[in-house]
Amino acid sequence: MAGDRIERIKAMEEALDATTDATSQLSEAIAAQVDALDALRTLSSYYGSQEWFKDREADECGKLPADLKRGVLGEDLPYEVLVDAREAALAALEVATAMLRAL
Repeated sequence: MAGDRIERIKAMEEALDATTDATSQLSEAIAAQVDALDALRTLSSYYGSQEWFKDREADECGKLPADLKRGVLGEDLPYEVLVDAREAALAALEVATAMLRAL
């Protein structure tokens, strides 16, 4: 009987530690995403816009400096980043719902 109690307490301590660590990491990730929301909105508005097409054309015509970072002018990278952000947001909603139901 005392052995069961000790094992239960050890298991609950592990659950407490796991929950504490995961919650701390989640809070940090949420704070980072909140800080990046303006960047996400800006990128989402720019990608595929008239400005984006003009900037892309300027790049194709060699009108931009050779050493300019220009990943945003590609089709795949910005699209993938925006899709990944959407999928992460949906996953966050699912996790948040599961967490609330667990409480």
